[in-house]
Amino acid sequence: MRKPLTLQDYLEGFAKKDRTILSRAITLIESKNAQHQMLAQDLLKELLPKVGKSRRIGISGTPGVGKSTFIESFGKLLTSQNKTLAVLAVDPTSQVSGGSILGDKTRMNELAVDELAYIRPSPSGETLGGVAKRTRESLLLCEAFGFDYILIETVGVGQSETTVAQMVDLFVMLLQPGAGDDLQGIKRGILEVVDMVIVTKDDGENSKIIHKAKHDYQKALHILRHEGWMPPVMSCSALTKNGLTEILSTIDSYFQNEKKLINHKRERQGLDWMWQLIMDGLKEKFLLNVDKKVLLETEAEVISQQLTAPQAAKVLLKKFG
Repeated sequence: MRKPLTLQDYLEGFAKKDRTILSRAITLIESKNAQHQMLAQDLLKELLPKVGKSRRIGISGTPGVGKSTFIESFGKLLTSQNKTLAVLAVDPTSQVSGGSILGDKTRMNELAVDELAYIRPSPSGETLGGVAKRTRESLLLCEAFGFDYILIETVGVGQSETTVAQMVDLFVMLLQPGAGDDLQGIKRGILEVVDMVIVTKDDGENSKIIHKAKHDYQKALHILRHEGWMPPVMSCSALTKNGLTEILSTIDSYFQNEKKLINHKRERQGLDWMWQLIMDGLKEKFLLNVDKKVLLETEAEVISQQLTAPQAAKVLLKKFG
């Protein structure tokens, strides 16, 4: 059994750029143990002056679009320029074991052994939004550790996936060419908050389809977005590396020229996070204090349609209050 680390142990480990200490700090953050959470929050408080310098990028996309392949190729491009990056890869959670199903380190073989890269897979659990519950804290730990770039790979696309936009500077959506449903309503919520669209699998064989897809996505963005930053629509092939250099150049331009927008995002994200924690805390307190028998009886009345959901919620909140 490993010896528990003290706050000072963690701080010294971060100062020495010890990846093992970083991994243990993220494990500490993800722990549900009350004492671990107290230590984790003390650690975050001490490290807070060191955050704010990394470039935070969220990567979203439909299953099969090639998120992991893109991240590996893009990540290798960054490390070839002597840039460091952390990848927080949120995997779907197994309903049996509770662990990650896909195992991102096995899907990013080259990046996993790159000394300038760090990959941390985390099971998504029951959290909506395509990100794990403690992804924000893990992001701050990686930022305090000193990575140049932090990439958050999300579970998949859906309306709730936009949660990732509330914690990054640049939200990138990967889309496949020729996927007929990509402009339907289910994607609208994401297109409204996305900062860049990348059409994948541009390997030369699909040039006409790629061109049409880029045109359609750009047209959709012009309809939905009327002011501020207009998301560029680009294309690439993670296999042939076509388009990756141009994408990095555009990302560099964004971070250099949109500092006011990025600062505004971070300010808003801090408030959003605060209110999310308040809501989570209230829900946790409610479940801990409400009479379990009353809760089960009320649920049964909703199922049997003796009470509507709003009536049941009002009953339970009144008893809680």
